[in-house]
Amino acid sequence: MKMPVKFKTYCPFCRNHQTHEVEKVKKAKTTGLHWIDRQKARRGAVGNMGKFSKVPGGDKPTKKINVRYRCKTCGKAHLRAGFRAGKFELTE
Repeated sequence: MKMPVKFKTYCPFCRNHQTHEVEKVKKAKTTGLHWIDRQKARRGAVGNMGKFSKVPGGDKPTKKINVRYRCKTCGKAHLRAGFRAGKFELTE
């Protein structure tokens, strides 16, 4: 999917349509200290692992892409619901 780098859209902070700059949201670095990891560690590796014994499914054919829209007038950024796309490209 091709998307322009700059286009006019609604700014929730200015409350009217302004020119926005588009940037793809990059995945944040994980610490590994999530609740599910702690829960797995508590269970140990002895006996039935319950919900962790299920075989996980494969990856989906497309990934959801999050895009950040930054207003050129106020400088604030907002997100919208992510959408699925096989390829994502920002064009001039």
